[in-house]
Amino acid sequence: MNALVFDAFGDAGVLRYREIDEPVLGVGQALIRMKAIGLNFADIYRRRGNYHLVGEPPYILGYEGAGVIAAIHAEDGAATRYRVGDRVAFADSPHANAEYVAVPLDHLIPLPDEISFETASAVLLQGLTAQYLLRDSHRLVKGESVLVHAAAGGVGLYLTQLAKSEGAFVVGLVSTELKREAALKAGADVVLLSGLDWVERARAATAGGRGFEVVYDSVGVTLRDSLRAARTGGHAVFYGMSGGDPEPVDPRLLMDESKSLTGGDLWNVLTSAEERIARSHALLAMISEGKLRVQVAKSFALSDGAAAHRFLESRHAIGKVLLIPG
Repeated sequence: MNALVFDAFGDAGVLRYREIDEPVLGVGQALIRMKAIGLNFADIYRRRGNYHLVGEPPYILGYEGAGVIAAIHAEDGAATRYRVGDRVAFADSPHANAEYVAVPLDHLIPLPDEISFETASAVLLQGLTAQYLLRDSHRLVKGESVLVHAAAGGVGLYLTQLAKSEGAFVVGLVSTELKREAALKAGADVVLLSGLDWVERARAATAGGRGFEVVYDSVGVTLRDSLRAARTGGHAVFYGMSGGDPEPVDPRLLMDESKSLTGGDLWNVLTSAEERIARSHALLAMISEGKLRVQVAKSFALSDGAAAHRFLESRHAIGKVLLIPG
């Protein structure tokens, strides 16, 4: 089979599309013939050597994709809900940047007929992240004021749509006018360009200028300012560091202003097959019902993966970047 691989950390130039051995199935795994693969910033961080990678060189990136089951290796006599030929997706299994991927059966998500491989690969990881941020990290209440960093990014667009569907007042932060238009189209009530005075401008958009019930921060270096943007008794949720590591936060600040700070990671809520399927199908149902819009920025052939990485790194992508095998 062919895969997008690299042997040493570096820029997109280290990526090579070449033939490697097809994965050997372990017990409790399915072999997926990939139809679409989601590209995420985490893949870039892993390629650079900033994030942990599974296995030894040649490294294969990717944790998210969709395809068709080509083979199953279940335990002897064990029942499985899956059959060869089933359409499935996954959001948390490694080595997705290949024509065939071995995926644990309990990580698979059955795809409804009306959901395409491309849609599933564009929504699952980032949509499930937005879902748990609103459901688990902070239980959103109708009428609350929400600030979303990177509101035109992959998670940001879904956070904005889901928060609006729950009746929140949403203010988005973006870096360009084009991204401002995308965040407004996603339903944000106010979208501001990030800058030196963004905290004051964002707070001014809330009722009485008192600040936000919750601030979702995926940038990292902005965390202290996110806490400033939160109202007294408000909440900051830290779930990414696209701009770099945050500075330490003095817990006395949290005490003095009755604020709370929460970290979040999707892997801590995808704890079972049942949990993955229930959360995923709730998300996919919103798409089928027209309540959640999926935006694909651009699709690249898997063999052109280096160009896809450069495009995502350029910060020009609005929506998901996909890799298409074969």
